[in-house]
Amino acid sequence: MRKPIIAGNWKMNKTADEATALINELRPLVADAKADVVVCTPATDLAAAAAAVRGSNIGLGAQNMDYHDSGAYTGEISADMLLNLGVQYVIIGHSERREYYAETDETVNLKVLKALEKGLTPIVCVGEKLEERENGVTAEVVRKQTKLALKGVAEGDVAKVVVAYEPIWAIGTGKTATSDDANDTIKEIRAAIKEVFGNAADEVRIQYGGSMNPKNATELMAMSDIDGGLIGGASLKAEDFSKVVNY
Repeated sequence: MRKPIIAGNWKMNKTADEATALINELRPLVADAKADVVVCTPATDLAAAAAAVRGSNIGLGAQNMDYHDSGAYTGEISADMLLNLGVQYVIIGHSERREYYAETDETVNLKVLKALEKGLTPIVCVGEKLEERENGVTAEVVRKQTKLALKGVAEGDVAKVVVAYEPIWAIGTGKTATSDDANDTIKEIRAAIKEVFGNAADEVRIQYGGSMNPKNATELMAMSDIDGGLIGGASLKAEDFSKVVNY
């Protein structure tokens, strides 16, 4: 039985002071959660967030990291830097990173391998664009992205990876795939993992990341292969996020 995981992706929102206030408001609301709870804050908030989550059941995640250990990479953040702050999770390959900052399947793969090497849990994102969905190639796109992201991962490590299915057309638009559509696509992702890693695929947690919110979380989480959510807008309000967590 896969334990659900609900992670909030705050994107470029909240100052360090605001992060502390939000986490303090969130803590009692999710204290009895049956799912793993994670907040993924901007890098500038991580130190404050680490202090705010201490002693709670809330895990801390970053939104990006570099695959180099150190060096002349201005503006980048290494896995060791994240670990030193108490970070446990890192989002890798979010569609916004791919679209706006030229991340590729190859750099996503390098980051996944580095995260696993260092003991961070990667939340690796895959998903199709609207035109790909309309052209009927959703399954092909997500299968390819998944296999490339996990290239070179040891069979014993694949269960440590969290995959987030994010239909790009549904992120921040208020549009959501139907529960059946989301589940069917996540089944395709799991099938792609199974082709490479065998039955270990059954242990991999796969989230849905396309505008999950308090109104649709229960229905989505009832599906056979949806193991959680990567929550955007709804994670910026403690009450809304807690309702998703406690679906």
